[in-house]
Amino acid sequence: MQIKDSVFVVTGGGRGLGRAMAEHLAAQGAKLALVDLDTTVLEEAVGGCKEQGGDARGYVCNITDEAAVENTFAQIKADFGEVNGLVNNAGLMRDGMLIKVKDGELVGKMGLDQWQSVVDVNQTGTFLCGREAAAIMAVQGKGGVIVNISSVARAGNMGQTNYSATKAAVATMVVAWGRELARHGIRTGGIAPGVIATDMTAQMKPEAIERLVSAVPLRRLGEVSEMAHTLQYIIENDFFTGRVVEMDGGLRM
Repeated sequence: MQIKDSVFVVTGGGRGLGRAMAEHLAAQGAKLALVDLDTTVLEEAVGGCKEQGGDARGYVCNITDEAAVENTFAQIKADFGEVNGLVNNAGLMRDGMLIKVKDGELVGKMGLDQWQSVVDVNQTGTFLCGREAAAIMAVQGKGGVIVNISSVARAGNMGQTNYSATKAAVATMVVAWGRELARHGIRTGGIAPGVIATDMTAQMKPEAIERLVSAVPLRRLGEVSEMAHTLQYIIENDFFTGRVVEMDGGLRM
């Protein structure tokens, strides 16, 4: 698929990796529909995309709300005339141990709300956005591409029962949708990043960063530009579908 003049929806596009990937696409001449909950960061991200040379608009949407997602995608279609690609990037982390035992006594458990809130955003939100994008693309008859952002944690990571489960789920969606949607010319892909250098990691203590880096065979964090480059590869390679690219520097949980 050609990126220039194509319309891409990026969820969680107001900050972090979402904004970085959106700006990368904007620099290639794409038109961006950025979806987020925060109006302020959306406005800043839209400005960043325009500075890169692409057209962009922001949409405030709770991706866990079915009606809100349906209305948002309908509005995006009305505003841009079409939807050619989706980057399912929005995500939530609420880490914690399944149970906590001290001196033989149970002192804590992962609450259902802690589990459900992550499932709602990472898994249900990805499903809803993927469904609406696919529906629009199929009717348009021009094909398209859907990219889900998974994680190296999809293999299972201590303290991340909720997050790991959802990131495994969105990776399997890539495979299922790849098979289902090929008849409509719609391709799917996934990216499972390891630890990427972002504003969040920049706030971590040096010793914490050192521990993370020591587990990566390449002995460094991934760069946002490398994440964006992987996304571009999936979008532009028309024979790529139904697969997840592990972009983790060799890291294994």
